[in-house]
Order: sequence, then structure tokens, then C-alpha cells
Amino acid sequence: MSLNSFWFTIIVVLWVGYFILEGFDFGVGILLKTVAKNQAERRAVLTTLGPVWDGNEVWLLVAGGATFAAFPEWYATLFSGFYLPLFLILVSLIVRGVAFEYRSKYGKAQWRNRWDNAIVISSFLPALLWGVAFANIIRGVPLTKGNSGTIEYTGGFFNLLNPYALLGGVTTLLLFVSHGAFFLALKTEGEIRARANSIGQKAGLATAVAALLFFGWTLASVNHRGWVELGAAIAVVFWLVALFANFKGREGWAFLASALTTGLTVISLFATLYPNVMPSSLMDEATLNIFNASSTHYTLKVMTYVACFLTPVVLVYQGWTYWVFRKRINPNQIASADSGILDTARLNK
Repeated sequence: MSLNSFWFTIIVVLWVGYFILEGFDFGVGILLKTVAKNQAERRAVLTTLGPVWDGNEVWLLVAGGATFAAFPEWYATLFSGFYLPLFLILVSLIVRGVAFEYRSKYGKAQWRNRWDNAIVISSFLPALLWGVAFANIIRGVPLTKGNSGTIEYTGGFFNLLNPYALLGGVTTLLLFVSHGAFFLALKTEGEIRARANSIGQKAGLATAVAALLFFGWTLASVNHRGWVELGAAIAVVFWLVALFANFKGREGWAFLASALTTGLTVISLFATLYPNVMPSSLMDEATLNIFNASSTHYTLKVMTYVACFLTPVVLVYQGWTYWVFRKRINPNQIASADSGILDTARLNK
């Protein structure tokens, strides 16, 4: 395997990790006011994310940094052409982080309700826009090659809002809502668990319909290899397992199957691209691939040494975090809904 292919694989792995972890994170945020009916329940829902939400976003930062270092042409073209949707995603992530921290700084119900609304909206937008962005990349975007040899994006924001991309956005949105519901059913008790289980089943069925339409459109209109169809078929099987496990109240298996579905979906979509990273819908010579968009061989070699040393450390640390905070949360463990303090004495019983 060449270093170009190796770093393409690393970036795929980073996006898989991001969408699995941040996917349920977004889903929980979207469902905050749906699954939780009072302040104590909302505190319980947010407590399931408290130890992990910021760590989940590290995967995005590393994916972006790896893309910048390994494939600078891809990074530059992507962030210039998709400037507005990526800007909206960035603002949403900032607002979301601020909302998590600020909602408990003041005891008034109106104050908390506003920040809760901010969490819902700032979770909804990235869940939708990531699907729109990746669907456009899979479909191909209007790229041209200038006289100087530079690759330029010639479309606008509304070119990105085509029917195929919007279907991709709806698919990721429903997938993350379902994934988040499975996570909540796994991490909570009582009425929140029951509501999350019910929502997960309904959203899961809607996800299945949207995903079949999206994958069918993709396979019919985008050049791909035969094993991509196999990956999509396996993802469908895992999703059916998730729905069956959720129906039977086996939340752990439902969440695991949902995570595997998310990962296989991301892998299948990147597989349709390889070796391209950003296809042009206008001219083949303007298509970016892992060779004409990459850094020098020496840069990729140095990055490989660094990644081999640091990646295991990060994985072990994040795995340890999830293990430490693996117990279920009950609204009765919230000592005071006004103060927003978790009753750790009850939690550790």
C-alpha cells in the first residue's frame, strides 16, 4: 500500500470514528426536548453526554488536520467550495459547546429553555449538513482547471442543495437521531429509557427507508465497485439487527449494531470515491485524487511515524473514558434540577 492510500485510509477511519461518536451525540441533542419532559430529565439526558461530547469532536479536528497535512489540495478546494455549509457547521459546534456549559450557570427556567433550544438547533444543523456535504462529494461538484493549473470550485451554495444531496442530509439526520435514541436507551433508566426506545424504533424505520432510497440513487448514478454494494448490503443487515434488538429491549446490541451500520455506511461512501477524493462533475482532468492532491512523500512519511505513536494513546484514553462512565443515569440521581448537580453518591451505588 502506498503512503497516499494509507493516509486516505487513515482519514476514512477518522471520519468513521467521528460519525459513530458524534452521531449519537447529535442525536441526543436533537432529542433533548422530545425525550425529556422536565428539567431533571433534561439534566439526566445531558449527563449522558457530559464526559464524552468534547472528546467526540476531537475526531473531527484530527480528520481536518490530517486532510490539511496529507492532501492540502483536497482541503483547500473543499473548504473554499463548501465554505458556507462548513461555516454553519462550525458555528453550530461552537454554539453547542457554549450551550452545554452555560445552561446551568443561571437558575431561571427561561434561561435554560433558551440554551436547550440552542442545543437542539445546533445538533440538528450539523447532522443535516454533513450529509449534504458528503453527498455532494460523492455525486461530484463543479470543479474546473484554470490556466495556471489550479483547481477551482465554480458553483455556489445553492448548487449544493440539490435533491440528491438533500436526501443524503435527511438520511444522516435520521441515522443520527436513531443512533442517539439507541444510546439514550442504553444509558438511562425509567421513562427516558422507554421514550428513547420508542423513538429509536420509529426513527429507525424512517432511516431504513431514507437509506435505501439514497443508496439506490447512489448505486444507480455514481460509478462504483461491486464490493461497495456488498458493504451497503451488510450495513442494511446490521440496521435490521439494531431495530430487532431495540424492539427486544437489548439496548447494548442495538447501539452496537447502529454503530456498525454508521461505520459501514461511511466506509461504503468513501469506497465509491477511491482513488478520487473530490470528483469534478465538469471535467475529468479537474478531479482531485489521492495523488494529485497529496503532500510530498517525505511529509506523508513523517506523518506516518507521528500517527503510529500517538493514535494508540488517544484510542486507549478515549476507550477508558467510556468505560469509566458506562453506568446508566436516572433522573432521581439529579440532586437538584435548579443547581444542575449530579448526585454522585446515588450514581455510585
